[in-house]
Formats: sequence, structure tokens, C-alpha cells
Amino acid sequence: MAIRVLVVDDSHFICHRITEILEEDQEFKVVGVAHDGRQAVEKAAALQPDVITMDVEMPVMDGISAVKHIMSTRPVPILMFSAMTQVGARATFDALNAGAIDFLPKQLEDIDANRETARYLLRYRVRMVAGQAAKIAASRASIDAGSRRGGRDAAETPVAKVIKERVLPVKPIEAGISKIDLVVVAASTGGPVAMQYVLSRIPASCSVPILLVQHMPPNFTKSFAERLNSLCSIEVREAQDGDMLQPGLALLSPGAVQMQLKPTPGSRQIALRPKQAGEIYSPSVDITFSSLADCFNGRVLAVVLTGMGADGKLGAMKLRQHGAQIWAQDEASSTIYGMPKAIAEAGLADHVYSLDEIANQFNKLH
Repeated sequence: MAIRVLVVDDSHFICHRITEILEEDQEFKVVGVAHDGRQAVEKAAALQPDVITMDVEMPVMDGISAVKHIMSTRPVPILMFSAMTQVGARATFDALNAGAIDFLPKQLEDIDANRETARYLLRYRVRMVAGQAAKIAASRASIDAGSRRGGRDAAETPVAKVIKERVLPVKPIEAGISKIDLVVVAASTGGPVAMQYVLSRIPASCSVPILLVQHMPPNFTKSFAERLNSLCSIEVREAQDGDMLQPGLALLSPGAVQMQLKPTPGSRQIALRPKQAGEIYSPSVDITFSSLADCFNGRVLAVVLTGMGADGKLGAMKLRQHGAQIWAQDEASSTIYGMPKAIAEAGLADHVYSLDEIANQFNKLH
């Protein structure tokens, strides 16, 4: 059965282009088009699509408001389309917090320089987002049950976070979270919300340097770092070439480059380099992890959160050979169980934790 898509954009040209690209593959059927957020809300309820592609900036009702309404009433997997600007980035993060699962740039050339590759990636991402329908349906059932009870808790919790409102018992860590010299957190799809959740639990007294690797376009990483910095007790900023690791400072890899660590006399220094031919991801978790293995003698905690694909698996193998601890997010709390699944199935994870458990452990960092 075809994946039923509702396309939402105030540009008729963009709607036509997305429809054309999707319906090149018989796996997709565009069941409706909307040109503002209010139409999107109405057609989502009437057509009950499997997935929605949603523009951020629209008249009458913007995309963020539309996402909030849809996710609080009848949740549907939503893929945002955004302008590759600082303003577009900030709005996209608001949409992800409201419950959207993933985002793509509106212009094909911003997805990939090769037009055919960009078209393939657009269909692939819509397919992956639609694949989260089961989790969304579970959330929808929870919202319906809450409505019958007269409650509002479920509707107030963004579905994309997949965070249960509970306090879980946390198993002790054999090596001790305080006995590490570096924390590195990696993620892809679903990562912005997941990173925001766990990093905001780190206390201001944390004296461990932190590195962050999130698959994200270059124009978005600076805004993401600024958002994290405004929400966290520790300092978070986008990494620059030559930065030194500092206690309690989290450095986020910029998009479209590779972040590595190189040892310097008496310190460890960030080295940024351009993406090279054959490298799929930039930033690449594998490349960052591998460089850490060469600089630290095991006292590293690497945490792999939600995301598509298997980036990080090879680098985690190298880290484990040097004695590092590896954590993977569990399937239930992952938006996309790809990257952490690759870690767990390869037997590389010392612990498989829910997002709540990781956040609770991060609260112990000092």
C-alpha cells in the first residue's frame, strides 16, 4: 500500500515539485495539498495521511503552530521543510520541539549538489519519517485516552521527544561516570530534541569537556549551539578550528566539516577539515570517534543517540579497543533506531539506556 502524503507549502511551485518527486516512486501517493497552516490542520484531520511535509513560514497559520495543533489532537509523522538561514534554523528547531520528526532544506541543491541524489534523498527521508507511524499511533492512543479522562498531559508532551513522564531507576555504572576525561555525544534524526533533553540535565559544576556531533547542515549548527547554550547550565558553542578542550565546555561540530582531535603538548586541540570525497556524513561520528581513540587512553564516554544509518559504529569499535565506555539509546525512546541499534547489535554498548536514564546519569557529571 502506498504511503499517503499531505504536502503543505504556501508556494504552489514547491508543492508541485514535491508531489512530482514523490510520485515518481509508486510507493508514494500525495493525497492532498495545503497552502497555509490552517488548511494543513483541516486536511490532516480529513485525509488522515501517513506523513505530512510541512513548510515553516506560511500565511494564516505558520508551520510551527500547525505542527503543535496536529500533534496535540491527531498526531501524524511530520517532515519540515526549511529555508537554509539562521531564522529558518531557529524556526525549524521550534517545530522539532513541537513534535516534527525531521527536517530538510526546501531547495534541492541544499539537500545534495547532485539533483538526482537529492530527489532520492527526499523520498528516502519521507519514507523514514512515515516509518514512525506506529510510535505516533501509540501517542495518538495516549492522547485519546487522556481526553477521555479529561487530562491534558499527553497532549502537552511533544511526540518527537518520545519521553515518558516518569522517573526511572538508574543502574550504577561500573567504571563510574566521574572517572572519565571526556564525554562525546552523537546523533542524527531526532537528535536535536534528544540532545537538548539530556544536555540540559548536566550541572553547572561539570568539569568534564564535552564534544557533540549532530548530523546537520552548516547554517543550522550555529543556531543549534546557541539554543543549547540558552537551555543548558554549561557553556555550549559551535567548535572552531584550534579550540582547546576545556572543563564544562561543550563544543558542537559545525556542519559540512569533520571534527577531529589532535594531541598538542599539554592539551588536546580541535582540528576541523573539509569533507573529502567518499565521506557520506559531515560531520561524521566515525571520524570524530576514531580521532578520540588516538588521543585518550580509554577514559572516554561515548553516547550514541537516535539517528538513521550506522554512523559511529566503526569509530565505536576503535574506542572500545582503547577501553572507552559506550552507551546507546534504547529503541523505545529513539525517534529513529538506526545509529544506536548498530552499536547495540554489534555488541559495542556497555549500556543501552532510555533517554531518561541517560539524562539522569548526566545529572551526575561533575
